[in-house]
Amino acid sequence: MSKKIIPIMILTSILSFLGCKEKTEPIQEKTEMDLLIEKSFDEFNNRTIYKKLTPEILKTIPDDKLEQTILDNIDTNFKIGEQYTLGKVSKLTKGQQAVFSTFWLEAEVYNGGFNQYYSNANGKFSEMAEIGFKIIGGETLSEIVALANKIHFTNKAKREEFNDGKLQSFNDSYKDNPLNDLDTKFINNLDLAKFGDLRIKYIRDNTNEFTTQ
Repeated sequence: MSKKIIPIMILTSILSFLGCKEKTEPIQEKTEMDLLIEKSFDEFNNRTIYKKLTPEILKTIPDDKLEQTILDNIDTNFKIGEQYTLGKVSKLTKGQQAVFSTFWLEAEVYNGGFNQYYSNANGKFSEMAEIGFKIIGGETLSEIVALANKIHFTNKAKREEFNDGKLQSFNDSYKDNPLNDLDTKFINNLDLAKFGDLRIKYIRDNTNEFTTQ
């Protein structure tokens, strides 16, 4: 869940209401970075989401927004608040499955490693992601994910003891976890292969996999 940024004017009003006005620091002018972040949030929140995609539309989407456009389009298959299910995602095209599964595995591993990935709901798409990396052109990444899948499924029963919803248990699940060694290896190969570029190229070269007319 993303955090909401409280505008300075609103924050000042709240402090004033609580009797803290005289204690507040002078309002600082927004920096160039502040403005850039605000602009990014505004652009993201007001982006166009296409329920139907055509080759013509895809041609107009710049590379830096192409993956998000595909993910947004996939998301239109689900109701607000509906969880991604393996059964429903498996009905997407092979291209959509590849982009969806590799994107979320990449995001999870960058954030908290393979251990976090398998602990979260997106872990159920791990075999799909293994195939997806290979389809898009990340052979080595596919091999790393295949090894991670093997380790995970071999140790799944043993690791269930940490799955009690407690933060401390989740933190403890990283201790002596054989998946830890694969995190750096995966991220290094992800950067080396420039996989983000490969994913964009795959979408461009396989437009038919992403059109929903």
